[in-house]
Amino acid sequence: MSEPVQPHIAELRALLGEDAVLTRPEDTVAFEIDHRHLYHGHALAVLVPREVGQIAALVAWCNKHRIGLVPQGGNTGYCGGATPDESGRQLVLLLRRLNRVRAIDAANFSMTVEAGCVLANVQQAADAADRYFPLSLGAEGSCQIGGNLATNAGGVNVLRYGMARELVLGIEAVLPDGSVWHGLKSLRKDNTGYDLKSLLIGSEGTLGVITAATLRLWPKIRSSATALLALKSPADALTLLALLRASSGERLSSFELLPRVALELTLRHISGTSDPLSQPYPWYVLCELTSGATEDLEEQLQQTLADAMESALVLDAAIANSERVRLAFWRLRESVPEAQRHAGVSLKHDISVPVASLPEFIAEASLWVQQQVPEGLLVCYGHAGDGNLHFNINRIGAAPNEAFLARGPHIRRAIHDLVTRYQGSISAEHGIGRLKRDDLAHYASPVALASMRAIKQALDPNGIMNPGKLL
Repeated sequence: MSEPVQPHIAELRALLGEDAVLTRPEDTVAFEIDHRHLYHGHALAVLVPREVGQIAALVAWCNKHRIGLVPQGGNTGYCGGATPDESGRQLVLLLRRLNRVRAIDAANFSMTVEAGCVLANVQQAADAADRYFPLSLGAEGSCQIGGNLATNAGGVNVLRYGMARELVLGIEAVLPDGSVWHGLKSLRKDNTGYDLKSLLIGSEGTLGVITAATLRLWPKIRSSATALLALKSPADALTLLALLRASSGERLSSFELLPRVALELTLRHISGTSDPLSQPYPWYVLCELTSGATEDLEEQLQQTLADAMESALVLDAAIANSERVRLAFWRLRESVPEAQRHAGVSLKHDISVPVASLPEFIAEASLWVQQQVPEGLLVCYGHAGDGNLHFNINRIGAAPNEAFLARGPHIRRAIHDLVTRYQGSISAEHGIGRLKRDDLAHYASPVALASMRAIKQALDPNGIMNPGKLL
């Protein structure tokens, strides 16, 4: 370790405690590599503070010394937003010791949790209080609520409950000068100036460190109905979506689109999975109705599907008759990313277009991939109910991994050009991070970029908060 660095480590240990400053490679390496292994950084140290006061002192210290600080939750992100650069001059800040549920106010349908709480634990704490927290995604067993809010996470329930931003009532955060904003209100209505919490949510740690949040809760789910449905096309899926929304209203919480190729990848690579239907079909929808009241949602769903099958809108259907079967259906959907990893390298695109444009976009983009990327297998699936697709391309055939991945920037630009033509977004729920930083600069309007940079400069003039990410 070089001489200029040694005093910094000593000061950090005096500030946070000996055991809160990790410098040995065997202790730090797991936090220097992103989830997809796209970025391999090198940190000055990995820090594990115990409480908010220590984080405030740390951020003030970083601001004084002009040292970059990279907040990291469960390290499950897809865009390299929580990985240090290769300079060895940035610090990684882990929030895992801030993992308390501070309060649950069942009467107010709210709970206050610290940023290091694992999402699944937040869900369980709400359930134990006879309440429901709806944020749900594949990584919920390891991702942390602070990271979910910093990236404005989406997941499978956005159709009914909205993105992470819509689930938050208040925020506590350490700002870049080391001051603590105590904004943990549990109000539904508060028009006292700028909405600072919404500014911090989705800022990917570039404007401050979220340390706690007050979250909205809903009545505990008491009734549900889940079905895997076979269809001819995405256009039919949209017709079915409208039919389900008309018959079930707000009870429709999830509507996931899967092509046959995604199902086949999961069946091939994920042990213990099976096809619920007797024969293959071109497209599938996994839909779920939920209610906080005791209702016969299965009968309601069956009636809607009977009408849809009579008109040949739905070709075949399997309705979950137990929690075990329901979880098996969801495993088919949630295991697609893992199945793709087993199948080999892939190029991932997290995009959204207006829901009504999904069929046309899928057709045009699929044709482009077929013509321009013959060495690629398109796996286009995701949250059709809110217009968010994971438009991924797996390498097939004899093409070398390196040559295929080298085409990534060109392919991404073409797909994002098409998304922009459809008035869509190049990042629906995974954020910008390091991976899409240049894409944001290319596609965002000059007015939007100038505004974002002005906000960044005002709050973080020394550029210490997650440098090199987003902007």
